[in-house]
Amino acid sequence: MDEDVTLWFDPSCPFTWRTSRWLVAVTRPRGHRIGWRLMSLGILNEGKEIPEQYRETAARAVRGRRLLQAAGDRYGQEALARLYTEIGERVHEQHRPMDTDVFVESIAAAGLPAELIEAVDDDSLEAAIRESHDAGQARVGTPSGSPIVAIGDRPGFFGPVVVPVPEGESAEKLYDALRLLSAVPEFSEVKRARAAF
Repeated sequence: MDEDVTLWFDPSCPFTWRTSRWLVAVTRPRGHRIGWRLMSLGILNEGKEIPEQYRETAARAVRGRRLLQAAGDRYGQEALARLYTEIGERVHEQHRPMDTDVFVESIAAAGLPAELIEAVDDDSLEAAIRESHDAGQARVGTPSGSPIVAIGDRPGFFGPVVVPVPEGESAEKLYDALRLLSAVPEFSEVKRARAAF
């Protein structure tokens, strides 16, 4: 279906969390499916100096991405989406660190097998994460942060960045605008100052 949406996301990004909540709310009533694909801010920033205050979060995110990749590989897209929701609620709403306690709780709350936690230390998952990341970057055509959204087989775009999460008519208008813009091959970018959290 050409109205299905692909979302490339890094689970550590608070802006991406908000975009994902908007996208879930606005696509579900329309019967549009979301394809959940991982991307990595770590890969995006390879070779760059990461400020001290972000290093711990970046290190924790590696384990979160592995866990989500394994969930998708083993149990499918719905499982990946449920697990991301549970992790996101704890990390981005409750402001807890992305750590083993959060992962264990989230796995249980998502109804997934407890042994999935072993994936956080499985570095063999990095190849699939990098492949997914590269696919998202290719859809945008330039190095882009998280999230990346693509509708159908159209180009992908960084964002939209939404703070707070739009609801009701605003949410619908934004989705319709993104659909329209993505159908114009000549369109490439709009931007303004970000709203504060």
